[in-house]
Amino acid sequence: MIGKVEKYLIDKIHEEGAIHITLIDLCSPKEITNQLASQIALEAESYGTAAIMVGGSSFVYTPLLDDVIKAVKKTVKIPVIIFPNNVTGISRHADAIWFMSLLNSSDPYFITGAQVLGAPIIKEFGLETIPLGYIVIGTGGSVGVIGRVSTIPYNKPEIAVAHALAAQYFGMRFVYLEAGSGAEQRVPNDMIKKVKKIIDVPLIVGGGIRTGKQAKEIVSAGANVVVTSTTMENFKSKNRVKELIDNIKIKEDKT
Repeated sequence: MIGKVEKYLIDKIHEEGAIHITLIDLCSPKEITNQLASQIALEAESYGTAAIMVGGSSFVYTPLLDDVIKAVKKTVKIPVIIFPNNVTGISRHADAIWFMSLLNSSDPYFITGAQVLGAPIIKEFGLETIPLGYIVIGTGGSVGVIGRVSTIPYNKPEIAVAHALAAQYFGMRFVYLEAGSGAEQRVPNDMIKKVKKIIDVPLIVGGGIRTGKQAKEIVSAGANVVVTSTTMENFKSKNRVKELIDNIKIKEDKT
């Protein structure tokens, strides 16, 4: 059953053609305070981001996650969605959680194991789940190491296509192509085009996206959702965040 947050995202995609989601990355806990997280979320909301994701690929612990989510929810009206790294990355205070499987991991734990452990907790918390096929492209940075990823090369789009199609056939309602936070190379346009051509569910692209031009190219290639990570370092470049979001709002170019 599609929940309220998922319906909101789908409706926004239909209305706007493509949307932006801001990730508050908790991988460096000393850098993220409740006040900073709230500032990031408020600025992003004012520029038109559709939702806030909170989480990270590595060292996220529950008390910090709880505190940050509560602070953000007091500040913004848009949905707050958990981007979990493990069973410790679950909070009862969010609006929803990406129920995600790292499809190209070589470790079954990240494909189904963590999900089995986390499912009863999610049920107890009453969190809305949004099924997501998570596919790491290239080395993937931290998530590639921790998630024991079987690398999908940038020049092998057919492998990404096969993984994305499998995600859809599994019943996952979103597909996420991830180059990794801070990646030197983003997901190639050709790969995005070929994946989008073959699947019928919304396509999310993230990692290594630094300019409005890149964001626009990604949307033009077929992405429905663009995720960019905002940490203390790049939060100081507020114009860059606005530039990214403005270049995603190009529905008139897609119709």
